Amino acid sequence: MTHLGGEERRRRLAVRHGLHPRHRHADPLASARTLAALHATDASTVYLTLAARVDGLSLDDVDEALYADRSLVRQLAMRRTLWVIPRDDLPAVRGSAAARVAGQEERRLAGDVERSGITRDGQAWLEEVAGRVREVLAGQDPLTSTELRDHVPELDARVSQGSGAWVSQAPAATRVLTWLGARGDVMRAQTPFTGRPRWTTPDRWLGTVPPPLRVDEGYAVLVRHYLRAFGPATEDDVVWWLGATKTAVRRALAELGAVQVRLDEGAGWVLPDDTEPTPDPGPWAALLPTLDPTMMGWKGRDFYLDPSIRPYVIDSAGNATTTAWWCGRVVGSWVQDDDATVLVLPRADLTSQALAALQEQAERLTAWLAGVVVPNVYAAKQAAGRELG
Repeated sequence: MTHLGGEERRRRLAVRHGLHPRHRHADPLASARTLAALHATDASTVYLTLAARVDGLSLDDVDEALYADRSLVRQLAMRRTLWVIPRDDLPAVRGSAAARVAGQEERRLAGDVERSGITRDGQAWLEEVAGRVREVLAGQDPLTSTELRDHVPELDARVSQGSGAWVSQAPAATRVLTWLGARGDVMRAQTPFTGRPRWTTPDRWLGTVPPPLRVDEGYAVLVRHYLRAFGPATEDDVVWWLGATKTAVRRALAELGAVQVRLDEGAGWVLPDDTEPTPDPGPWAALLPTLDPTMMGWKGRDFYLDPSIRPYVIDSAGNATTTAWWCGRVVGSWVQDDDATVLVLPRADLTSQALAALQEQAERLTAWLAGVVVPNVYAAKQAAGRELG
Protein backbone atom coordinates (compact mmCIF):
# COMPACT_ATOMS: atom_id res chain seq x y z
CA MET A 1 0.00 0.00 0.00
CA THR A 2 1.41 3.39 -1.01
CA HIS A 3 2.39 5.59 1.95
CA LEU A 4 1.31 9.23 1.77
CA GLY A 5 2.31 10.71 5.11
CA GLY A 6 1.91 14.07 6.73
CA GLU A 7 4.73 15.72 4.83
CA GLU A 8 3.22 14.69 1.49
CA ARG A 9 -0.22 15.86 2.59
CA ARG A 10 1.17 19.27 3.56
CA ARG A 11 2.92 19.58 0.19
CA ARG A 12 -0.32 18.79 -1.61
CA LEU A 13 -2.12 21.35 0.50
CA ALA A 14 0.40 24.03 -0.45
CA VAL A 15 0.30 23.28 -4.16
CA ARG A 16 -3.31 22.28 -4.82
CA HIS A 17 -4.90 24.86 -2.57
CA GLY A 18 -3.01 27.73 -4.17
CA LEU A 19 -1.32 28.75 -0.93
CA HIS A 20 2.29 28.63 -2.14
CA PRO A 21 3.14 31.80 -4.11
CA ARG A 22 4.27 29.80 -7.14
CA HIS A 23 1.02 27.84 -7.27
CA ARG A 24 -1.67 30.52 -7.14
CA HIS A 25 -4.98 29.92 -8.87
CA ALA A 26 -5.77 31.75 -12.08
CA ASP A 27 -9.14 33.30 -11.13
CA PRO A 28 -12.14 32.85 -8.80
CA LEU A 29 -13.73 30.07 -10.87
CA ALA A 30 -10.47 28.12 -11.11
CA SER A 31 -10.01 28.43 -7.35
CA ALA A 32 -13.52 27.21 -6.58
CA ARG A 33 -13.07 24.26 -8.93
CA THR A 34 -9.73 23.34 -7.41
CA LEU A 35 -11.04 23.53 -3.83
CA ALA A 36 -14.29 21.68 -4.68
CA ALA A 37 -16.37 24.42 -2.99
CA LEU A 38 -15.91 27.62 -0.98
CA HIS A 39 -17.44 28.18 2.46
CA ALA A 40 -19.88 31.08 2.27
CA THR A 41 -21.64 31.24 5.65
CA ASP A 42 -19.98 34.63 6.11
CA ALA A 43 -20.09 36.62 2.89
CA SER A 44 -16.60 38.01 3.49
CA THR A 45 -15.08 34.50 3.73
CA VAL A 46 -15.54 33.95 -0.01
CA TYR A 47 -13.61 37.11 -0.86
CA LEU A 48 -10.82 36.44 1.65
CA THR A 49 -10.50 32.79 0.61
CA LEU A 50 -9.96 33.87 -2.98
CA ALA A 51 -7.69 36.79 -2.08
CA ALA A 52 -5.30 34.34 -0.40
CA ARG A 53 -5.05 32.26 -3.58
CA VAL A 54 -5.47 34.54 -6.60
CA ASP A 55 -2.80 37.17 -7.18
CA GLY A 56 -4.04 40.59 -8.23
CA LEU A 57 -7.62 39.80 -7.22
CA SER A 58 -10.06 42.66 -6.66
CA LEU A 59 -13.50 42.75 -5.07
CA ASP A 60 -14.90 43.45 -8.52
CA ASP A 61 -13.34 40.21 -9.84
CA VAL A 62 -15.26 38.20 -7.25
CA ASP A 63 -18.46 40.15 -7.83
CA GLU A 64 -18.16 39.58 -11.57
CA ALA A 65 -17.97 35.80 -11.08
CA LEU A 66 -20.90 35.84 -8.63
CA TYR A 67 -23.20 38.46 -10.12
CA ALA A 68 -22.22 39.25 -13.73
CA ASP A 69 -21.21 36.05 -15.55
CA ARG A 70 -22.60 33.99 -12.62
CA SER A 71 -20.05 31.23 -13.08
CA LEU A 72 -20.12 30.88 -9.28
CA VAL A 73 -23.36 30.44 -7.32
CA ARG A 74 -24.37 30.12 -3.69
CA GLN A 75 -26.03 26.88 -2.58
CA LEU A 76 -26.93 25.42 0.81
CA ALA A 77 -25.62 21.87 0.80
CA MET A 78 -23.04 19.77 2.62
CA ARG A 79 -23.50 19.77 6.43
CA ARG A 80 -26.26 22.39 6.10
CA THR A 81 -23.54 24.88 5.19
CA LEU A 82 -23.80 27.65 2.62
CA TRP A 83 -21.24 27.20 -0.17
CA VAL A 84 -20.12 28.95 -3.32
CA ILE A 85 -19.74 26.38 -6.09
CA PRO A 86 -19.11 26.40 -9.83
CA ARG A 87 -22.43 26.81 -11.60
CA ASP A 88 -22.07 23.57 -13.57
CA ASP A 89 -21.85 21.59 -10.31
CA LEU A 90 -25.39 22.57 -9.34
CA PRO A 91 -27.01 19.37 -10.71
CA ALA A 92 -24.62 17.18 -8.72
CA VAL A 93 -24.96 19.17 -5.50
CA ARG A 94 -28.73 19.53 -5.67
CA GLY A 95 -29.22 15.87 -6.46
CA SER A 96 -27.21 14.67 -3.48
CA ALA A 97 -26.02 16.78 -0.52
CA ALA A 98 -28.54 19.61 -0.96
CA ALA A 99 -31.43 17.18 -1.37
CA ARG A 100 -30.45 15.48 1.89
CA VAL A 101 -30.39 18.84 3.72
CA ALA A 102 -33.72 19.89 2.15
CA GLY A 103 -35.41 16.72 3.37
CA GLN A 104 -34.10 17.22 6.90
CA GLU A 105 -35.15 20.89 6.93
CA GLU A 106 -38.61 20.09 5.60
CA ARG A 107 -39.36 17.49 8.27
CA ARG A 108 -38.17 19.73 11.11
CA LEU A 109 -39.92 22.84 9.84
CA ALA A 110 -43.24 21.11 9.15
CA GLY A 111 -43.25 19.75 12.70
CA ASP A 112 -42.32 23.10 14.23
CA VAL A 113 -45.08 24.85 12.26
CA GLU A 114 -47.62 22.43 13.73
CA ARG A 115 -46.22 22.69 17.28
CA SER A 116 -46.36 26.49 16.99
CA GLY A 117 -50.11 26.31 16.42
CA ILE A 118 -49.97 27.81 12.93
CA THR A 119 -51.74 24.86 11.30
CA ARG A 120 -52.51 21.21 11.85
CA ASP A 121 -50.91 20.22 8.56
CA GLY A 122 -47.40 21.62 8.43
CA GLN A 123 -46.54 19.94 5.15
CA ALA A 124 -49.52 21.45 3.33
CA TRP A 125 -48.75 24.87 4.83
CA LEU A 126 -45.14 24.68 3.61
CA GLU A 127 -46.13 23.77 0.07
CA GLU A 128 -48.69 26.58 -0.07
CA VAL A 129 -46.16 29.15 1.18
CA ALA A 130 -43.49 27.78 -1.15
CA GLY A 131 -45.81 28.27 -4.10
CA ARG A 132 -46.51 31.88 -3.13
CA VAL A 133 -42.80 32.62 -2.64
CA ARG A 134 -41.95 31.21 -6.07
CA GLU A 135 -44.80 33.15 -7.67
CA VAL A 136 -43.67 36.46 -6.15
CA LEU A 137 -39.99 35.98 -6.97
CA ALA A 138 -40.76 34.89 -10.54
CA GLY A 139 -42.18 38.33 -11.26
CA GLN A 140 -39.83 40.56 -9.27
CA ASP A 141 -36.23 41.67 -9.16
CA PRO A 142 -34.34 39.94 -6.32
CA LEU A 143 -35.84 40.71 -2.89
CA THR A 144 -34.52 40.62 0.66
CA SER A 145 -36.38 38.42 3.12
CA THR A 146 -37.93 41.55 4.66
CA GLU A 147 -39.20 42.71 1.28
CA LEU A 148 -40.49 39.24 0.52
CA ARG A 149 -42.46 39.20 3.78
CA ASP A 150 -44.39 42.24 2.53
CA HIS A 151 -45.63 40.12 -0.38
CA VAL A 152 -46.11 36.85 1.52
CA PRO A 153 -47.49 37.66 5.00
CA GLU A 154 -47.35 34.00 6.05
CA LEU A 155 -43.58 34.42 6.31
CA ASP A 156 -44.17 36.66 9.34
CA ALA A 157 -45.68 33.75 11.32
CA ARG A 158 -43.71 33.06 14.50
CA VAL A 159 -42.28 29.55 14.48
CA SER A 160 -40.92 27.91 17.63
CA GLN A 161 -37.93 25.62 17.63
CA GLY A 162 -35.99 23.79 20.29
CA SER A 163 -37.30 22.42 23.57
CA GLY A 164 -37.29 23.13 27.30
CA ALA A 165 -35.20 26.14 28.26
CA TRP A 166 -33.87 26.39 24.69
CA VAL A 167 -37.14 27.19 22.92
CA SER A 168 -36.91 30.21 20.62
CA GLN A 169 -39.31 31.92 18.26
CA ALA A 170 -38.57 33.69 15.00
CA PRO A 171 -40.40 34.67 11.81
CA ALA A 172 -40.81 31.75 9.41
CA ALA A 173 -39.06 33.64 6.59
CA THR A 174 -35.50 32.59 7.34
CA ARG A 175 -36.28 28.91 7.79
CA VAL A 176 -38.61 28.73 4.80
CA LEU A 177 -36.00 30.37 2.55
CA THR A 178 -33.31 28.05 3.93
CA TRP A 179 -35.47 25.04 3.05
CA LEU A 180 -36.40 26.37 -0.40
CA GLY A 181 -32.77 27.25 -1.10
CA ALA A 182 -31.61 23.73 -0.29
CA ARG A 183 -34.43 22.34 -2.44
CA GLY A 184 -33.41 24.52 -5.36
CA ASP A 185 -36.68 26.48 -5.61
CA VAL A 186 -35.00 29.79 -4.76
CA MET A 187 -31.43 30.98 -4.65
CA ARG A 188 -29.35 33.83 -3.32
CA ALA A 189 -28.68 36.45 -5.95
CA GLN A 190 -26.72 39.41 -4.62
CA THR A 191 -24.96 39.21 -1.24
CA PRO A 192 -22.41 42.04 -0.88
CA PHE A 193 -19.06 41.64 0.89
CA THR A 194 -20.91 42.49 4.09
CA GLY A 195 -24.66 42.66 3.71
CA ARG A 196 -27.98 40.87 3.49
CA PRO A 197 -28.79 38.45 0.66
CA ARG A 198 -31.40 39.02 -1.99
CA TRP A 199 -33.46 36.11 -3.23
CA THR A 200 -34.72 35.10 -6.66
CA THR A 201 -35.63 32.00 -8.64
CA PRO A 202 -33.00 29.90 -10.43
CA ASP A 203 -34.65 30.54 -13.80
CA ARG A 204 -34.49 34.32 -13.38
CA TRP A 205 -30.90 34.24 -12.12
CA LEU A 206 -29.35 31.58 -14.33
CA GLY A 207 -31.78 30.90 -17.16
CA THR A 208 -32.19 27.20 -17.87
CA VAL A 209 -30.98 25.06 -14.98
CA PRO A 210 -30.27 21.38 -15.71
CA PRO A 211 -32.22 18.93 -13.53
CA PRO A 212 -30.54 17.39 -10.47
CA LEU A 213 -28.49 14.23 -10.96
CA ARG A 214 -29.51 11.01 -9.29
CA VAL A 215 -28.33 10.73 -5.68
CA ASP A 216 -25.53 8.25 -6.37
CA GLU A 217 -24.36 10.17 -9.45
CA GLY A 218 -24.29 13.43 -7.52
CA TYR A 219 -22.30 11.99 -4.65
CA ALA A 220 -19.80 10.43 -7.05
CA VAL A 221 -19.16 13.85 -8.60
CA LEU A 222 -18.70 15.50 -5.21
CA VAL A 223 -16.43 12.78 -3.85
CA ARG A 224 -14.28 13.01 -6.99
CA HIS A 225 -13.96 16.78 -6.54
CA TYR A 226 -13.22 16.36 -2.86
CA LEU A 227 -10.50 13.73 -3.31
CA ARG A 228 -8.86 15.75 -6.08
CA ALA A 229 -8.62 18.70 -3.68
CA PHE A 230 -8.16 17.02 -0.30
CA GLY A 231 -6.94 13.49 -0.94
CA PRO A 232 -5.58 11.52 0.69
CA ALA A 233 -8.49 11.58 3.11
CA THR A 234 -9.97 9.01 5.43
CA GLU A 235 -13.47 7.65 5.05
CA ASP A 236 -14.45 9.67 8.13
CA ASP A 237 -13.08 12.82 6.47
CA VAL A 238 -15.23 12.28 3.38
CA VAL A 239 -18.35 11.44 5.38
CA TRP A 240 -17.85 14.54 7.55
CA TRP A 241 -17.15 16.95 4.68
CA LEU A 242 -20.17 15.73 2.70
CA GLY A 243 -22.48 15.43 5.68
CA ALA A 244 -23.46 12.12 4.13
CA THR A 245 -23.76 8.50 5.26
CA LYS A 246 -20.99 5.94 5.17
CA THR A 247 -23.09 3.92 2.73
CA ALA A 248 -23.25 6.83 0.26
CA VAL A 249 -19.53 7.52 0.59
CA ARG A 250 -18.51 3.88 0.18
CA ARG A 251 -20.68 3.60 -2.92
CA ALA A 252 -19.07 6.71 -4.40
CA LEU A 253 -15.53 5.50 -3.59
CA ALA A 254 -16.26 2.21 -5.32
CA GLU A 255 -17.80 3.96 -8.33
CA LEU A 256 -14.69 6.12 -8.71
CA GLY A 257 -12.28 3.21 -8.28
CA ALA A 258 -10.64 5.10 -5.41
CA VAL A 259 -7.37 3.63 -4.16
CA GLN A 260 -6.59 3.02 -0.50
CA VAL A 261 -3.27 4.39 0.76
CA ARG A 262 -1.45 4.34 4.08
CA LEU A 263 -1.38 7.52 6.14
CA ASP A 264 0.67 8.19 9.25
CA GLU A 265 -2.45 7.63 11.34
CA GLY A 266 -4.27 4.92 9.37
CA ALA A 267 -5.79 4.36 5.93
CA GLY A 268 -6.94 6.97 3.45
CA TRP A 269 -8.26 7.26 -0.08
CA VAL A 270 -7.10 8.93 -3.30
CA LEU A 271 -8.27 8.85 -6.89
CA PRO A 272 -6.69 6.06 -8.94
CA ASP A 273 -4.36 8.42 -10.84
CA ASP A 274 -3.21 10.31 -7.76
CA THR A 275 -0.65 8.21 -5.91
CA GLU A 276 2.55 9.97 -6.99
CA PRO A 277 4.45 12.21 -4.53
CA THR A 278 4.43 15.99 -4.79
CA PRO A 279 7.74 17.86 -5.25
CA ASP A 280 8.66 20.05 -2.30
CA PRO A 281 7.42 23.57 -3.18
CA GLY A 282 9.65 25.26 -0.60
CA PRO A 283 8.69 27.47 2.36
CA TRP A 284 5.48 29.48 2.35
CA ALA A 285 3.20 31.46 4.65
CA ALA A 286 -0.51 32.22 4.44
CA LEU A 287 -3.26 33.99 6.37
CA LEU A 288 -6.67 32.38 5.91
CA PRO A 289 -10.14 33.58 6.95
CA THR A 290 -12.73 32.14 9.27
CA LEU A 291 -14.11 28.85 7.88
CA ASP A 292 -11.56 28.72 5.09
CA PRO A 293 -12.03 25.54 2.98
CA THR A 294 -8.47 24.35 3.65
CA MET A 295 -8.93 24.60 7.40
CA MET A 296 -12.36 22.94 7.15
CA GLY A 297 -11.37 20.25 4.65
CA TRP A 298 -10.73 17.32 7.00
CA LYS A 299 -12.29 15.94 10.16
CA GLY A 300 -8.86 14.63 11.19
CA ARG A 301 -6.66 17.73 11.41
CA ASP A 302 -3.58 16.53 13.27
CA PHE A 303 -1.32 16.55 10.21
CA TYR A 304 -1.62 20.33 9.95
CA LEU A 305 -2.95 21.42 13.36
CA ASP A 306 -1.07 20.72 16.59
CA PRO A 307 -3.41 19.82 19.47
CA SER A 308 -1.83 22.56 21.61
CA ILE A 309 -2.91 25.22 19.08
CA ARG A 310 -6.35 23.79 18.34
CA PRO A 311 -8.22 25.51 21.24
CA TYR A 312 -7.11 28.92 19.96
CA VAL A 313 -8.44 28.45 16.43
CA ILE A 314 -11.28 25.88 16.69
CA ASP A 315 -14.45 26.42 18.72
CA SER A 316 -16.47 23.77 20.54
CA ALA A 317 -18.59 23.15 17.42
CA GLY A 318 -15.51 22.43 15.29
CA ASN A 319 -15.59 25.72 13.39
CA ALA A 320 -12.35 27.52 12.58
CA THR A 321 -11.51 31.17 13.09
CA THR A 322 -8.79 33.03 11.17
CA THR A 323 -5.53 31.06 10.89
CA ALA A 324 -1.86 31.74 10.22
CA TRP A 325 0.09 29.04 8.36
CA TRP A 326 3.77 28.26 7.96
CA CYS A 327 4.86 25.46 5.62
CA GLY A 328 1.60 23.54 5.85
CA ARG A 329 0.95 23.87 9.58
CA VAL A 330 -1.31 26.20 11.52
CA VAL A 331 0.93 28.30 13.79
CA GLY A 332 -1.53 30.90 15.06
CA SER A 333 -4.23 33.28 13.94
CA TRP A 334 -4.72 36.89 12.92
CA VAL A 335 -6.92 39.85 13.81
CA GLN A 336 -7.30 43.47 12.75
CA ASP A 337 -6.78 46.51 14.93
CA ASP A 338 -9.08 49.54 14.90
CA ASP A 339 -7.53 51.00 11.73
CA ALA A 340 -7.87 47.64 9.88
CA THR A 341 -4.19 46.71 10.10
CA VAL A 342 -3.77 42.93 10.11
CA LEU A 343 -1.85 41.57 13.12
CA VAL A 344 -0.47 38.03 13.30
CA LEU A 345 -0.91 36.19 16.62
CA PRO A 346 1.62 33.32 16.79
CA ARG A 347 0.84 30.31 18.98
CA ALA A 348 4.09 28.46 18.26
CA ASP A 349 7.81 29.13 18.46
CA LEU A 350 8.70 30.48 15.02
CA THR A 351 11.96 31.24 13.28
CA SER A 352 12.81 34.73 12.08
CA GLN A 353 12.17 33.52 8.52
CA ALA A 354 8.66 32.36 9.42
CA LEU A 355 7.85 35.57 11.29
CA ALA A 356 9.07 37.70 8.39
CA ALA A 357 7.04 35.70 5.89
CA LEU A 358 3.89 35.99 8.01
CA GLN A 359 4.41 39.73 8.41
CA GLU A 360 4.70 40.02 4.64
CA GLN A 361 1.35 38.26 4.29
CA ALA A 362 -0.15 40.55 6.94
CA GLU A 363 0.94 43.60 4.96
CA ARG A 364 -0.41 42.06 1.76
CA LEU A 365 -3.80 41.40 3.36
CA THR A 366 -3.92 44.84 5.02
CA ALA A 367 -3.36 46.48 1.64
CA TRP A 368 -5.98 44.29 -0.01
CA LEU A 369 -8.64 45.06 2.62
CA ALA A 370 -7.94 48.78 2.14
CA GLY A 371 -9.39 49.88 5.46
CA VAL A 372 -12.29 47.43 5.68
CA VAL A 373 -12.62 45.72 9.08
CA VAL A 374 -13.99 42.20 8.65
CA PRO A 375 -16.47 41.07 11.33
CA ASN A 376 -14.95 38.34 13.52
CA VAL A 377 -16.88 37.04 16.52
CA TYR A 378 -13.71 35.46 17.90
CA ALA A 379 -11.46 38.53 17.64
CA ALA A 380 -11.59 39.56 21.31
CA LYS A 381 -10.69 36.08 22.53
CA GLN A 382 -7.94 35.74 19.95
CA ALA A 383 -6.40 39.07 20.88
CA ALA A 384 -6.53 38.15 24.57
CA GLY A 385 -4.94 34.76 23.92
CA ARG A 386 -7.98 32.89 25.25
CA GLU A 387 -9.36 29.58 24.08
CA LEU A 388 -12.39 29.89 21.80
CA GLY A 389 -14.45 27.39 23.79
